[in-house]
Amino acid sequence: MVNVIKQGIVLSKTELGFENEGVLNPAVIKVGECIHLYYRAVSKGNYSSIGYCTLDDTFNVSERFDTPALFPQFDYESHGVEDPRIVKIDDLYYLTYTGYDGVNALGVLSTSKDLITWERHGIIVPQITYKEFNRFAGSKKPLNEKYLRYNGNSGIPEKKGKTILLWDKNVIFFPRRINGKLHFLHRIKPDIQIVSINELSELTTAFWQNYFYHFEDNIVLSPKYDFGISYIGGGCPPIETEHGWLLIYHGVHDTVEGYVYSACAALLDLNNPQKELARLPYALFFPEETWELKGEVNNVCFPTGAVVIEDTLYIYYGAADERIALASMSMSELLQELLNNLKDPENEK
Repeated sequence: MVNVIKQGIVLSKTELGFENEGVLNPAVIKVGECIHLYYRAVSKGNYSSIGYCTLDDTFNVSERFDTPALFPQFDYESHGVEDPRIVKIDDLYYLTYTGYDGVNALGVLSTSKDLITWERHGIIVPQITYKEFNRFAGSKKPLNEKYLRYNGNSGIPEKKGKTILLWDKNVIFFPRRINGKLHFLHRIKPDIQIVSINELSELTTAFWQNYFYHFEDNIVLSPKYDFGISYIGGGCPPIETEHGWLLIYHGVHDTVEGYVYSACAALLDLNNPQKELARLPYALFFPEETWELKGEVNNVCFPTGAVVIEDTLYIYYGAADERIALASMSMSELLQELLNNLKDPENEK
């Protein structure tokens, strides 16, 4: 098994109004010698904005804003902007997060050239009901019952005066174009899916209808092992290695005390990231420490950002939905462990 070092808590909530209930699930990017964290900041009533700080090494805060870097501005995010991820593609930073309006949770994109001024692009995932999703995705054969369990909403069409839409979260871009195309992961429970486009303008209603007609072809990873048997979702932006794209994702399993969230690892093909090469048959790390076991939501390790420095992989994660913690490990050891668990070619898609 990979030797994981729990470094401890990097960031905690403060008495500031926008983050007095919790700080968690940061987008992380290293630019030069500086590590930037854009984190979910939660105020009373579970309203979220995105806070910002920098680290002068992997652990110590050098600067921290006392106001949000991004905050809700539109109806689709009126209850919060949540769980950001960040990559740089060419000369543009892509910051994705979940917009929550109190009923629906959908993937949103903003971009920047300087990490300060952000251009809002709005919702980039489909805005459809579960009934529409089932009609398209289930046109060839019945859908796995888990889609109904997690997304069906008991057939209720509206809530608080809003149409109930299919939740589509954990939108995460790959940090470069692959074969000339933009790729991003997203998650409709219980799987992780992938999208490949030339430009953002392609994400039309017709695009998504065709996408769902071929839904099974767009699934990257499905629940497999006990630690993620309930559902899985994207974690950190994929990391390019000589062996493939390293994906740190989260796995969830249900217990008598509720869901347990763990950090997990997989390897995807460099030229065809829809193809799974390997997956660890055990959780990379899981809730063990007090700061992971007890908080706003107990038993949570939710990885969302990572940096690689020499041979060390640093993973930043939300701990018990209340604080941000750091774990580290040998990159070469992790990759070798994944290579020891290559997928059986006979069982590949």
